[in-house]
Amino acid sequence: MENLTQKDVNKLNSVRGLKALLSKPFNLEKAVRYVDYERKLKKLQVELIRLQAWAIKENERIIVIFEGRDAAGKGGAIRRITERINPRHMRIVALPKPNEDQKTQWYFQRYVEQFPKAGEIVFFDRSWYNRAVVEPVNGFCTKEEYDIFMNQVNDFERMILESGIRLVKIYMSITKKEQAKRFSDIKDNPLKQWKMTPVDERAQELWDDYTEYKKAMFSKTNTVISPWKVIRANRKTIARVNVINYILKSIPYDKSIEV
Repeated sequence: MENLTQKDVNKLNSVRGLKALLSKPFNLEKAVRYVDYERKLKKLQVELIRLQAWAIKENERIIVIFEGRDAAGKGGAIRRITERINPRHMRIVALPKPNEDQKTQWYFQRYVEQFPKAGEIVFFDRSWYNRAVVEPVNGFCTKEEYDIFMNQVNDFERMILESGIRLVKIYMSITKKEQAKRFSDIKDNPLKQWKMTPVDERAQELWDDYTEYKKAMFSKTNTVISPWKVIRANRKTIARVNVINYILKSIPYDKSIEV
């Protein structure tokens, strides 16, 4: 950034601005963007608090599911959404692989057990849609199990909605090149290496297979009553802002409620 405006200087002359300037590598343009992002995020988080206050008051039940490529930023987006809201009235659900008993149950059963009670918001970091993409790509389910899921999922979501639960479906999308870069960053960072799983290790190799199943998922399950929202996530800060904006737009909460 060759010429800083006075407005840019004022932005940088703040706690957020100084924090951004101290990050490496030194980049004035990136620092200004970071300050803008932090300001937008703070305003959106106030609205999320208002949304939650409305949900508690009205005994609303809300589910927000996050799907997307490995390393697309699902967890980071969820953290920004939840870091300011009341933890007693929300949960983040990231289920491990099913145990032996769960394998004998109806596929959707362990997800239903995590559904919200009155006044609660539940965020699924991956959801029942594992069976639409991750499982068939990696051989974790049979063709028959996949076909049964695809035949049942729209009716399952219709029942969710008819029961009065609000459902928001978000898919975070990144390019193959960006995914490779993020995997490299994770492997090089001892604080993040735990994030890499055997499934992640094969994600680049199986990129085209993921794309095929993703397209089939959208074709079948992007319905009028339960649509998908695709968030372009190569830029994490922009993606997080867009995710929160979409959640706020999707749920008709009372914007005048006091918080």
